Amino acid sequence: MEQYVATFHTHLAALRSCNALKKAGAASARLAPVPRRLSSSCGTCALYEGEGPMLSCMDTDAEAVYRREGDSFTLLHQWED
Repeated sequence: MEQYVATFHTHLAALRSCNALKKAGAASARLAPVPRRLSSSCGTCALYEGEGPMLSCMDTDAEAVYRREGDSFTLLHQWED
């Protein structure tokens, strides 16, 4: 399974997305502070593991989803403002 980080414009969007990820089977989904090199929008991200990035679980106020490989992050999808 791959590790992912989803960033958001608002804390509420992070919370909604984390709950949706858990319902969709990403039991490891949790809220955490955003790594500074990724974003500073709302300061909260969703960390999760899955077979794919599970973009359909993201709230409409999502900013971006990254694949995490150790301390490296690869941008997979970014929503337009």
